[in-house]
Amino acid sequence: MSGGFRSRADGRRGPRGEKRTTPRQQTRYSVKARPASIGDAPREAAFETMLRVTRDGAFANLTLPGLLKERKIKGRDAAFATELTYGALRTMGVLDEVIGANSSRPVNDINAEVLTALRLGTYQLLYTRVEDHAAVDTSVRLVEAANQEKAKGFANGVLRSIARTPAAQWLEKFDHNHAHPDWVAASFAAALGESAVAELDAALKADSERPIVHLVARPGEITAEELALTTGGEEGKYSPYAVYLPEGDPGQLQEVREGLAGVQDEGSQLIARALAEVPVEGDQGRWLDLCAGPGGKAALIGSIASIDGARVTAVEVAPHRAELIRKAVGDLPVKVTVADGRDPGLEKASFDRVLVDAPCSGLGALRRRPEARWIKTERDIAELNTLQSELLASAVRLTRPGGVIVYSTCSPDVRETRGIVDKQLALGQVEELDAHQFAGGMEDVGEHKSVQMWPHRHGTDAMFFAVLRKLP
Repeated sequence: MSGGFRSRADGRRGPRGEKRTTPRQQTRYSVKARPASIGDAPREAAFETMLRVTRDGAFANLTLPGLLKERKIKGRDAAFATELTYGALRTMGVLDEVIGANSSRPVNDINAEVLTALRLGTYQLLYTRVEDHAAVDTSVRLVEAANQEKAKGFANGVLRSIARTPAAQWLEKFDHNHAHPDWVAASFAAALGESAVAELDAALKADSERPIVHLVARPGEITAEELALTTGGEEGKYSPYAVYLPEGDPGQLQEVREGLAGVQDEGSQLIARALAEVPVEGDQGRWLDLCAGPGGKAALIGSIASIDGARVTAVEVAPHRAELIRKAVGDLPVKVTVADGRDPGLEKASFDRVLVDAPCSGLGALRRRPEARWIKTERDIAELNTLQSELLASAVRLTRPGGVIVYSTCSPDVRETRGIVDKQLALGQVEELDAHQFAGGMEDVGEHKSVQMWPHRHGTDAMFFAVLRKLP
């Protein structure tokens, strides 16, 4: 499978989240009429979500729940819609290879609505127990409902051609990396190092499984034990604030609605906690979150700061994300500043603790945004590396001598993790501390002083963090 695969309908985003839309996209997909109903609510919701994600750059984890709620899709129907949506997005590159092998025209030339229906139908044929005739028929009806009647015969022919070959043969031919582009698999292998041969398959497999929800109990508001009892969840293994919620909508929980708890990966909780836990002599309680949007870590840091009598400055370059931080932190001792973290206009050498949760490729969170593996390209890494290095250098300037910096990414790619840290260490301004002691008892977190988490080892996203102390 080509490591550079990317559908021409996929929106590109820059390192700071801005959407990049090609002129061809702007002209071809300007009309966005809602498809007619085919009397199958789960498949309709999956179809519309996939179309918005691939055509408009929407996020599946935000779009699908809204559609399910709006259309009152619940229970088994909601579960089926979720499986179709996330499954088809996760395996999109494999699906397109199979579609291309059975199509009379290149995949890049297939209309967006028709291609979306073909992807959903192919996913059902290859990865589910749905009867072939049902997968084909409903997908063709989706094509018709999207006002693409002339393409009905084409869609029917492609899907019937796929159905004539056993699914196992298609998967053996095209699905070599558990539905990951080759470059992502290579990135994981490089991060795993010597254990890659034994672990790569497990790492890729775990990265294609849907994660359970992790809740965070806000310190000073509710304990993890209390949150687990009231929600029916299970206390986390590593973070003292974590609760695992195997099923259910966390947005409907009273504790979440009232701000006593939130949704946050356990790995993210550990990183926020590490900032407050690293010993700092003469800590004056001046803490900084340099890349704070959308506010999950800032809220947890703010909760800890409130107990410790500290104050947090949260910097975010995008005004709309800064507003999300304000909502997340509420009345906690957190001041939100809209500025570029590379030069935020703050007093140099004045902060005791600085978190750099740097913008990154997000390869560590592909379980939560499965479509991202096919949208991102390896070319994005170099551009991000420049930004990451500049942000870490800014953090060093803002940290007082003896203060600490926690550098983190939601990516295991060594170019975004050790590469950035080692480059800063070479300048002689900071020393690296052993971060393992701040990982909540996690084992197998890597051979360096930094911590690399993995879904297959720890059940978290593949997050990374390193702890640096500024030298005199």
